[in-house]
Amino acid sequence: MMIDRTASAGSLESSDAMVTVGPHPDGIEISVTSPVERQFGDRMRATAREILNTKGVTNATVRIDDRGALDCTLRARIETAVGRGIAPR
Repeated sequence: MMIDRTASAGSLESSDAMVTVGPHPDGIEISVTSPVERQFGDRMRATAREILNTKGVTNATVRIDDRGALDCTLRARIETAVGRGIAPR
């Protein structure tokens, strides 16, 4: 499955994250911006990859702009953005 259009979910409020997904021609590209990126950036990228794999997405760019979101919040934002980025068939 491919991301057909740019879509986002979340906000830049404290304890939230803005996740933006878009089409990418060559595999998966994930970028993380966060004040805790050094401690939790690898975990955020792993969470994004896990969700993309579960949804069958093979080509996408994912941008995570984190403001201290819990893992459950980050998962919800990624799943919502991916769902919005896939055109209905």
